Amino acid sequence: MAETGFGKYRPVYLPVDIKVCRKIRLPRLSLAIISISILFILLSLFYWFILKGLPSPADLTNHRPTLSTKIYDRNQTLLFTFYKDQNRSLVALKDIPEHFRLATLAIEDSNFYQHQGISWKGIFRSLKQIVFSQDLQGGSTITQQLVKNALLTPERTIKRKLKELILSLEVEWLYNKDQILEMYFNQVSYGGTAYGAEQAAQTYFGKSIKEVNLAEAALLAGLPASPTTYSPFGSNPYLAVYRQHQVLNRMIEEQLIAPQEAELAKLEKIKLAPQYTNIKAPHFVMYVKDLLVSRYGDTMVEQGGLEVTTSLDWKLQQQVQDIVSAEISQVSALNITNGGALVTNPKTGEVLAMVGSRDYWDTERDGQVNLTTALRQPGSAIKPVNYSVALESGFTAATVIQDSPVTYDIPGSKPYSPVNYDGKWHGPVTVRQALANSYNVPAVKILASYGVDKMIAQGQKLGITTWNQPERYGLSLTLGGAEVKMTDMAVIYGTLANLGEKVSLKPILTVSDAQDKLLKNFSRFPEVVLDPKIAYLLTDILSNPVDRAQAFGTRSYLNVPGHQVAVKTGTTNDKRDNWTIGYTTDRLAAVWVGNNDNSPMSQVVSGITGASPIWNKIIILLLKDRPEHKFPKPENLIEVQVCTLTGQLACSGCPTRTEYFLPGTEPKIACKPEYIQQLIEQKKQQEERDKILTGTSANNL
Repeated sequence: MAETGFGKYRPVYLPVDIKVCRKIRLPRLSLAIISISILFILLSLFYWFILKGLPSPADLTNHRPTLSTKIYDRNQTLLFTFYKDQNRSLVALKDIPEHFRLATLAIEDSNFYQHQGISWKGIFRSLKQIVFSQDLQGGSTITQQLVKNALLTPERTIKRKLKELILSLEVEWLYNKDQILEMYFNQVSYGGTAYGAEQAAQTYFGKSIKEVNLAEAALLAGLPASPTTYSPFGSNPYLAVYRQHQVLNRMIEEQLIAPQEAELAKLEKIKLAPQYTNIKAPHFVMYVKDLLVSRYGDTMVEQGGLEVTTSLDWKLQQQVQDIVSAEISQVSALNITNGGALVTNPKTGEVLAMVGSRDYWDTERDGQVNLTTALRQPGSAIKPVNYSVALESGFTAATVIQDSPVTYDIPGSKPYSPVNYDGKWHGPVTVRQALANSYNVPAVKILASYGVDKMIAQGQKLGITTWNQPERYGLSLTLGGAEVKMTDMAVIYGTLANLGEKVSLKPILTVSDAQDKLLKNFSRFPEVVLDPKIAYLLTDILSNPVDRAQAFGTRSYLNVPGHQVAVKTGTTNDKRDNWTIGYTTDRLAAVWVGNNDNSPMSQVVSGITGASPIWNKIIILLLKDRPEHKFPKPENLIEVQVCTLTGQLACSGCPTRTEYFLPGTEPKIACKPEYIQQLIEQKKQQEERDKILTGTSANNL
């Protein structure tokens, strides 16, 4: 049989029912109508939610200044207004030096002259951030930044991002690249009230943008990404240098400058213009601004019109600042040039005063560095962390430790032999005596008994945020061998004041928007991190002038007549840091003195000089006209009469005291009178030797 045109596969013809076909076509027609309707609805929704009310790119030249953010103290005294006036001086692109333009393009948008307003790589990166972290920052071209800053509101939403993309394409169609770049340079924020490149140069360097050199240009170019973080006038001006180096390195990568030019620019010392403003409590204001930026972002803080009520007491702030400045001036002979102080309410965490330096405007001594948030070694002020672990591990306030020579072999390091601040050995001492008098050797022996890792974990639990390199720390940790922040130390000592309840610092009370709508009420969130009985024991030791009399005397600056105040000092053995921190149930004061350049103070500086006179004046001010108070004693603490030489139950012939114990840790056996006489004789012999031998001072009382 011959094959048809269909090949070997023959078609099969079936009878067709016209009525059935009509029934099939009608649903298909309905489906098409429905699809078109849905598309129309989606387009309408897109228009309504995205395109409706979309500003015109032509409005770029008529942009209105955004709202300012105001920072108030607790009594509504205005401390500072961020961006109240957008100081702006227009400048033509031809008057902007090439190295400044290139620096900006290198760090912000290296493909500016190639793209059409948007970067697809940046968009995909932003979408990834949206999906995984809900963070809508990043991935913006210069055109997008111009649109975002000049035409759109600062909220971070997908809707605003879509508007930004559409407008960026329109801007690129309406203006050429040089026009866009010129508008960007006149529109973008460089921090504070400096809007536009010209005003930025005037604000930071006191000169026109035409006159800035490569080093200055790189610093300015790095600011728009995060003006608060990278500002040379901010709380951490060293980040401005870090960012400047990033810009210069990007210019090398883009082959815009030679490596030699970049190195010369990095080495150049930039002279900043003096910044005299009406800002009150500048260190505190910048501290609060950093917190706001971390929560709301730069744009919202700088342009969103926030109304921020803080916990600061402006009247108290002025008094504490005056005390710090006056006292530092009086101890200049001790080579002390700077100091800082922090006052809090440990019950609430509220920051009542924050003095970050002797003088914020002293550029010679880095006055704008906030010493209350800077990293410094705490000396013996860190010892309560060690002793809190000891009391958790079975030690008691009456446990006897031998204050005698000891050497520890440290793998890979020299043998470690701790010494006391007075160069003496005190024989058998109780934990109470060791902490109250800040003896070093017993503290190191206690730490060695349970290990450094436990102290690190305890410090982190109590509030330290900076101990993140445990491999660096050894037994000297209990003597202040690891850096901390004063703000963290305030949380630790506040935890003791609160009987083991940790309360984070709360410098901000409320945040509202420009329409007075409350955005955030910062509440107190306490966390129990220490047994109340242990916290009380430590407080009882630190608040007893008799217990510390052997080291500090009976008439030191640590004593406050009429008030029970717990207090601890700390001085590093190289004389670079000197601390005093003390507290009542609802007031805490921390003070540090030293030098910002880390040079040592005079060798006579100790726990009873330097910081303690400043602390004494502040704590007396805080307690003025307030009734005498006592720290509340928790239930279930056991009181026992003990022998202070052995820590055992008292016997005849031994010095005694009433000591507090956690249930189950109190002594059960009495001391032996004959052994007591032997110990007393040994202590007399040791005291005689101490009169002859001078010893070597560790100076971290």
